[in-house]
Amino acid sequence: MNDVAIAADLAATTSSVLSAKEQEELIRTNMPLVGHLVRDMLSRIPNHIHRDDLTSAGLHALVTAARGFDPERGVPFNRFAGTRIRGALLDELRSLDWATRSVRSKARTTDTTRQQLITTLGRTPTPEELAQALGTTTDDLQRTDTDVQRATVLSLQGFTTSSADDMVTERAPGPEEMLLRREQIGYLHHAIDSLPERLQTVVTEYFLRERPMADIAADLGVTESRVSQLRAEALSLLKDGLNTHLNPEMAPVPDNPESIVARRRASYYNNIASNTTMRSRLAMTNAQGHTRTLAGAAA
Repeated sequence: MNDVAIAADLAATTSSVLSAKEQEELIRTNMPLVGHLVRDMLSRIPNHIHRDDLTSAGLHALVTAARGFDPERGVPFNRFAGTRIRGALLDELRSLDWATRSVRSKARTTDTTRQQLITTLGRTPTPEELAQALGTTTDDLQRTDTDVQRATVLSLQGFTTSSADDMVTERAPGPEEMLLRREQIGYLHHAIDSLPERLQTVVTEYFLRERPMADIAADLGVTESRVSQLRAEALSLLKDGLNTHLNPEMAPVPDNPESIVARRRASYYNNIASNTTMRSRLAMTNAQGHTRTLAGAAA
């Protein structure tokens, strides 16, 4: 059954000023309005938000608007419905944002445990060791890790940890805010370019080119579990490397600066500094803060 038929059936189940046929016609005629509002919102929110989630919420709001529309009030239906559709899209974003907060909480717990194990073992823990330390299974860890990575730092249109209301704000960033945003994006690209080759490949292929993990594993000649481990290691390096340069108060302080792990990380942080300048960072984006090229695209 198509969307129009479903919408008509829903509309017919509730009494309204309009007949079921009139409601169906309003719904059919104004379905492009849902598409327009969804596209507009998608242009201003993170890439991990799916069009289908918003479209479903928007169509439901359109049906509800048709049920409650009274032509005698003198308000055009597209205006009446538009207000309700926008509200439904915001509600949907708020519900998704709660899920994202839960993911971020899991990310913090997983990252803290991973860092503790790195300090204790002197190397990156295996998925089995990390799962055991977290009191979970490797399968659950894999699902959590996938959710974490999809929902956090690597939306390369910018760093988005704000609420749904902040994400869809109409306010244009001022010159200083835009400059800082462009600086952040530039640093992120240079931090990716400074990763060890294999880690850089995993980040580029998985996040920027959105290739399946199985394909990346085949290219590298390793298992998917190993790719997942490399991905986690890369993101840990990226986060700490960016904090070292952008938020020094959040940068990690190694328990033993002379350890192999600490020295490798310090070398990576220094590589970022040597590979980046103000000019090169700003060259990554245009005046509106949109990325010009993807890191690793020329590789």
